[in-house]
Amino acid sequence: MRKIRIFEHISLDGVIEHDGDYTYGAWTTPYRSPAGAATLLEAYGASFDLLLGRHTYDIFSGFWPNAGDFPMANAINAATKFIVTHRPESLEWGPMQHLGGDVVAAVRDLKSTEGPDLIVVGSSTLTSVLLDKDLADEVVLITYPVLLGRGKRLLSDSIDARELAFIDSKSTPAGLLINTYKHLGSLKK
Repeated sequence: MRKIRIFEHISLDGVIEHDGDYTYGAWTTPYRSPAGAATLLEAYGASFDLLLGRHTYDIFSGFWPNAGDFPMANAINAATKFIVTHRPESLEWGPMQHLGGDVVAAVRDLKSTEGPDLIVVGSSTLTSVLLDKDLADEVVLITYPVLLGRGKRLLSDSIDARELAFIDSKSTPAGLLINTYKHLGSLKK
């Protein structure tokens, strides 16, 4: 059985939005380093597949195939991408497989198969569904030393409170904290 591990790049005040039309653009860029990438790749694990929402897939497919020959790019490009989309005919970056129709049932079925862990990056709508339906096993927050004030948050307002248990913490020379938590389910009242 596969584990689903959610990785989110997040500011100290909970903002995950970056790049594109966001007010502060690529606020994560100044904190990227080879040492940080190596630490993050180690956190992903020796072998992994990706579980992505369509928007994140489109962003990744525009960047990673042309990113060059280095460990993170090679691992991401080699991973099988499982994509939640209603437009599977336009998927080109592979290896990949689309998950259509009933996303919750498709992810449950995928999770029950043999294979490497499924890494979710970005994909905030999918993240909320995975946590809400108790499909996520771990949440890994890559926390940056910035306060942004506004922007898209980790979870939608419609998700119930969740309980997590601390597993591990690592840091990078640039000041990032990579904290890993086990997802326990709904927060008990």
